[in-house]
Amino acid sequence: MNNELPKIDEKNGIEYHLEGDYYIPNLTMPKQEKITLNKYGRMRLNYIKEHKKADYSIMLLDGTLNTHIKEIQETAENRVNQIIKQLKDNSDLTEEMKNTDMLYWVGTMSAIKNQAEEIILNELIYV
Repeated sequence: MNNELPKIDEKNGIEYHLEGDYYIPNLTMPKQEKITLNKYGRMRLNYIKEHKKADYSIMLLDGTLNTHIKEIQETAENRVNQIIKQLKDNSDLTEEMKNTDMLYWVGTMSAIKNQAEEIILNELIYV
């Protein structure tokens, strides 16, 4: 008489393997694309982990987390550059100021960059 349970459960289709006296389900996570995180990707990942735990778990198990993070970081990078360009065009900065009034130029560009990043954080990262 064969006492072994079937390797595939007919009800739910889960495959099992025998380990000692126990049948263990063969559960694997889907393969995910490897990505290199930039500043915005790390910030989004940390925000989802800490404040959107259910979304994080669902995306991790579905295999869509890396795709989501990659999309957010690319969008954020493009959007920051676009906003910086718009704000710079609307300001009184000129390329000549780099040589004539460097401290003013650097300070203004720093303020523009900070303003653009603040917009991105509220639009994409912390939502």
